[in-house]
This record gives sequence, C-alpha cells and structure tokens, in this order.
Amino acid sequence: MRFVLAVSALVLLAQRPAAAAGLTLPGQLAELQIHGFISQGFLLTSANDYLAHSSEGSFEFTEIGLNFTLPATDRLTLGLQIFSHDLGPIGDYRATLDWYSLDYHWRDWLGIRAGRVKLPFGLYNDSSDIDAARTSVLLPQSIYPAQNRDFLLAQTGGEVYGYRDLGAAGGLDYRLYGGTIFLDVKQQPGSPFTVVDLNVPFVAGGRMLWVPPIEGLRLGGSLQFLRLETHLLPASSSSSVAVNVPVMLWVASVEYTVRDLLFAAEYSRWRVRAQSSNPAMFPESLTFSERGYALTSYRVNSWLQAGAYYSVLFPNTNQRGGFAGRQLDAALTLRFDVNAYWLVKVEGHYMHGTAGLSPSLNGNRPLSSLTPDWALFTVKTTAFF
Repeated sequence: MRFVLAVSALVLLAQRPAAAAGLTLPGQLAELQIHGFISQGFLLTSANDYLAHSSEGSFEFTEIGLNFTLPATDRLTLGLQIFSHDLGPIGDYRATLDWYSLDYHWRDWLGIRAGRVKLPFGLYNDSSDIDAARTSVLLPQSIYPAQNRDFLLAQTGGEVYGYRDLGAAGGLDYRLYGGTIFLDVKQQPGSPFTVVDLNVPFVAGGRMLWVPPIEGLRLGGSLQFLRLETHLLPASSSSSVAVNVPVMLWVASVEYTVRDLLFAAEYSRWRVRAQSSNPAMFPESLTFSERGYALTSYRVNSWLQAGAYYSVLFPNTNQRGGFAGRQLDAALTLRFDVNAYWLVKVEGHYMHGTAGLSPSLNGNRPLSSLTPDWALFTVKTTAFF
C-alpha cells in the first residue's frame, strides 16, 4: 500500500507544471520543495548473469523516488525521500524511507544533521541515487557497487559538516558522522550457513574535500569504520557460530572540471577481518581488497553527453591470479537529454574477470567456472521534476 501511495503521488505531482514543484504552506512556514523521479532500465549480458538475470535480458532495473524538503527556519531544514526499486533479487518494489534528516546550519563552517543521513564516501556515493547528476548508467562498480546500495547509501545517526575558507589556500569541505546501519537478514541460496541475525553496532567516518585555488579542481579522502555482528547456523549443527567482522574502508579522490570536460579518478582499499567463536567451523580471515577507476565525460551540446571509464576490482589482493580474482571494466556511455525533465542513456561494458559476479545469480556455480570475458549492454531512461 505504501508503494501504491508513493507512486500515485509521484504521478500526480509530475503532471503539475515545473513551478508547482514548490508548494506554499499556510502561516509562517516556508515553501515546501517536492521532487521526484522514475527510472526504467534494461540489462543484457553476452554471458553470465550480472545484477539480474541479464543473460536473457532483464527489465528488473527500476527506481522510483519522491523527496520533500522544507526550510522550517532560516537555519533548520527538514527533508526525506521515499524510494522503491527493483534490481534483480534486490528491492522487490518495497517502499522505504531512503533518507531523512533534520539539518541545522549554524554557520558556513558548522552544521549538524540527524536522522538517516547519506554516507559521504568518495566523490559520488551521496549522489548515487540521482541519475540525472551523472553521465553514466552505472557508477564504477569497484567503488560504488549497485547491489550494495541499501547498505552503502546512508547511516542512521548524526553528522557534523561545514566549509572552511582557507584564503589563498582555497577551502576545505568536511563531513564527520557516526551511527548505525539497519540491515535485513537475507539468506543466500546454496549457502552452508543460515543467517540467524545481522547487526551493525556502529559505523563512523568522514570525508575531507580540499578545493584548492584552481578552478574546477577537488582533492579528497574518505575513511569509514564499521562492525558487523552475526550468528550463523551451520546446516550440520544445532548451535550457532558468532562472527564479528570489523571493516575499514578508505578512498582517495581527485576531480577536475574544465568547461564541459570532467576527469575523475579514485583509488580505494577495503580491509575486512572475520573473527569467529568457532574457527574450526568458520575460519577466521583477514582480507584486503583493491579498487579504483579513472573516468571522463564531455558535454557535446545541450542534449548530448559522452562518457567513459575504466574500473578495476581485486576482492583479495593475495589472490589476484585467475579470472575469479579480478574484474576489469571498460565502459562507454551516451546520454541524451530529451528535454529538461527526461533523459535516455545507452551504455556498453567490456568485462574481463568474474570477481564482481554473484554465484547465487549464476546457479551457485563457482566464479572460476564462469565465462571470463563478457559484455554488458544497458539502456536507462529517467523522468524527473
């Protein structure tokens, strides 16, 4: 029912003229800003199933969002977004509160947000839900994996943020946060363990972006710590195994925009340690993954943008050999802005390696048995206001 109401509201509001996106409220309240979007995509791979059952072609690539922003006072802003999506086995069109926050902006150098706040990880994680904000259909999956969107987009807690003018040295944009992430327990088909529970006691981190006195240049670093706690029940046992997973993620970022041309590159390492109450049944481990990409895009004219990137993923730096130990992704995109409220994107990928694939989508076959060289073709259209 929540999904039906959200879609109905979005359709009705989309029929209003652009000026009606802001509604004047009675009394002394400011104007309520309402925005929304509907996206429909198509995925097709030459081999292997990626994100959905794409080897036969899949339309399970849908996003619907409706967000509200209200400047309650000169310094306090309230906002939320209702979101529903379907991406293969993820989403299933459930309507959720994607993010919501109370934002008190005291000074340029100090503001406070509380609620379910977007995670400022890398250059683009906190804008990953805005299709119109980028050229590509899929952000580089090495750092912004779409199948982990619900886990990586936002945290429930608080954030301190601000911008500090450094004079001749430019400016510093910072965000520091802490809270938790609420996760649904999901069973992986074919897994030897049943997930009894899954909790995140804490997530904490921050991002610093330095804007030097060079127009169009941004340099940044992001750091995140979190801890997963779960109990796994082996198929052959009646007692569960407690597993704690401390995680540290960092990414270094650079972006340069000159006129209609954009360059960006990011490099990241993720450190994951698994600690078990029964190492004989669930072995302990320490894994470092390596991730990165280089990206460029160019606005040809008012209705056409072209983009390309090369992304690399090594889930375990000690196991780079073999096709299952890496995913190299070369992507090309054309974006067509039909008008101010509607766009269409066409994108092709050449993939080398199977590290980014899901065994559960591929008949629980080991990644080493899947086709190592394959292609992905995707089309996506988005209407927004």
